[in-house]
Parts: sequence; C-alpha cells; structure tokens
Amino acid sequence: MKFEKYPIAEVIKKNLDRIGYQRTTDIQFKAIPSILKGEDVLAIAQTGTGKTGAYAIPIIHHIYSGKTRKQAAGIQCIVLVPTHELAQQIFELFSALSTQTKVKSAVIYGGVEQDPQIQKLQTGVDILIATPGRMFDLIHQGYVGLKSVHTLVLDEADLMLDLGFIADIQSIKRKLKQKHQTLFFSATINKTIKQLAYSQVRGSAIRIQISPENQVSKNVTHYVMFVEMDDKRFFLERFITDHPESKILVFVRTRVRAERVSRAMDRVGIETITIHGEKDQKLRSEVMRQFKAGTCNILIATDITARGIDIPDVHYVVNYDLPEQAENYVHRVGRTGRGFKKGEALSFCSREEKPRLEEIQAFLEKPIEISKVNKKQYAFTLEHPKAENTFQDLVEELQNRESDKKKTKIKKRK
Repeated sequence: MKFEKYPIAEVIKKNLDRIGYQRTTDIQFKAIPSILKGEDVLAIAQTGTGKTGAYAIPIIHHIYSGKTRKQAAGIQCIVLVPTHELAQQIFELFSALSTQTKVKSAVIYGGVEQDPQIQKLQTGVDILIATPGRMFDLIHQGYVGLKSVHTLVLDEADLMLDLGFIADIQSIKRKLKQKHQTLFFSATINKTIKQLAYSQVRGSAIRIQISPENQVSKNVTHYVMFVEMDDKRFFLERFITDHPESKILVFVRTRVRAERVSRAMDRVGIETITIHGEKDQKLRSEVMRQFKAGTCNILIATDITARGIDIPDVHYVVNYDLPEQAENYVHRVGRTGRGFKKGEALSFCSREEKPRLEEIQAFLEKPIEISKVNKKQYAFTLEHPKAENTFQDLVEELQNRESDKKKTKIKKRK
C-alpha cells in the first residue's frame, strides 16, 4: 500500500517520498493503522523489514497533529533501545521524517558527556530516543520529565527484557500518570520474554507477527561453508578479493578477534575498520560514519552491531565466527537485504563450531544451505587467496587440470 493513501499529514508524506519511502512493508502495513488508533502493539518481524518506520510514522503524525492544536509541550514519546548505535540511527530517521513539522527529537546514551544532552533536553523535546542507563540517570537528576509521555516504545524488546530492564520499565510505566500507549518491536522473541512483554500491555493489545515460519528475511540468501578455524583468514581474504567493490560486514565473537582479523587483513593489503564495545563512543560513531559513507567498505564487528543497525547497501554479511546465541544469527544476517533490497550472508563454520550450527538450525527450524568446497578448491584457496580468479574460475581451472592429466596418461599408455 502506498503511503499517500494513509491518513497522515501531508508534510510527513512529502518527507517519506523525499527519503525514498513509497510503499509500506508488511510490518508497516499491519502496524501503522493500530498505532494511529492509539492501541498497544506487540510486533515481531524479520530484520530489515522497516520496523522503525512502522512506529515512527504514526508517532510523528500524532505529535504533529497535537502541535497544530497547540497542546502543552514536553516529552510525549520515549523510545528505549539497547545500543548507542541503534539509538543514533533511530534518531536520524525520526529527524528525517519530522522535517518541517516542528516535532523535535533528541537522543541520549551513555559513554559520552551528559551536559550537551541536557542542554538539548532543555530546549524542548517531543520525542526522546534513549538507552536505559543514561535515561534513568537523567530522570533521577530531574532532567527528563515523564508527565506528558503518552507513548512508550521498546525497540529490540527481547534484548531489552532479557538484559533485565523489566523492573526499570515497570518503574517508568508507574510514573506515567496519564493513559499511555505501549509498543514492543523485535525480530526475535522467546516464550519467557513474550510473557514479560504481554504483562506490560493492555489486554486488548494488537499482536502482529510477520513470517514466523521463516525468521530470516526472504531477501537474504544465506549459506554456510565448512572452514577450519586457522584457515578462516584465507577464505575471508578470498571472499573480499572476489568482491572488491562491495560493502561487507564481517562478524566475529570478541573484540580480540575483531582486532586480530583486522591485522591479518592489513598484512595482506586489505583495509578494514573495527567496532566493538571496548571502543569509546566517539570512535564507534566515527567508524560507523566511515562505513556508511563508503570511506572503508570492510567493517569487522562484534554483536554490538548485530541488532537494528540499518546501514545502506551492505552487499554481504560474513559470519567469520558463528554467534554464541542462536538468535543473533537472525540479527546478523539481517544487516543485508534490508527493505526491498537483496543481500547475501556467508557463515564460516569450523569443526568446533558445529554444535553452534546445529543450535542455529534448530532455532531456524530448517537447515542452512551448504556452500561446498572440495579438497582441491580448499587447498588452492590456502595457497592462492589473492588469485584474480573467482571460486567458479578455480573450479573450472581445476577441472581443466584433471582433464589434462587424464589426456597425458592416455598418451603415455599409447
């Protein structure tokens, strides 16, 4: 359905058109009408399907409509998210959709000085996007008021609740004196977390689940390749060499692994950047800026960027290490194939990681397609990771070699 058919303000429709939003995704089509009506919503949809837009559009419309009626100012909506990067990204979308509406957004998170954030809040804010720690600090310090809040959003709700923020969320809801709307959005959710979520919404809440039988977006082709742990760097080098103009997001288990893989690529002349929790927020923001802008097309990351980050035109995701938690596989591969675009994800699985692969496939309730590499291809990759030929070229070359050997043997027999 086209956005022009929705009962939202014309200025918002123009903003949608300007940033390239013409048609609703499935989650937007199902969620926007309910949110416009003021209903509580629990929505589960695959990564990359436009969940942020599904709640941002009706929230901005509601606040904009209130401004035309000159309602009292104050924070009217709080969006809680688990990571700094996701908070910043959501803020950017709210800002883009709010152009010319006088609806003001602000973002706050820890790891940086709080004074500039406080100054922004004091200028008057309608929508606050925040990570829990910094927001609770500023509430206790008296800089964040809740008396005007009518909408509370939890993005990546399963992680928020799993991290133990349920008591803080309940505390916030108790402080919301007026009737309010609660919105939960996530890509994955288990039974325990689902019950926690249900306990925080009205009994009449709308429950939306998109494509539950296939947790990985249909836009993403994903497969696994069996590679020994010590050989992964050669196969990553090979993959990057085969896709020289592509934007590639590489996931590893730990910050130590991220830096180690980055140094390995540097030794063979491949420029990479890394992002993980040990880097300060200013540096993490700069790394994300470089990757988004294409200054550097290879980003090596821990699961800090696995959730919710919408980076334009990530062509490939490479799981250099399989994730510790099965559900993070869905979030990782969802960094490509976003919106209406196609993407591919390749996972390297070593012998010791096979139990993790089994857990991931059990979580997906289906096997992951195997990208087969025979012994000769494998050996050739270790010896020639930077060869100009692609894997398919290598296969043909190896076949030609075998054919030549057979011809030579036949001639010798004659």
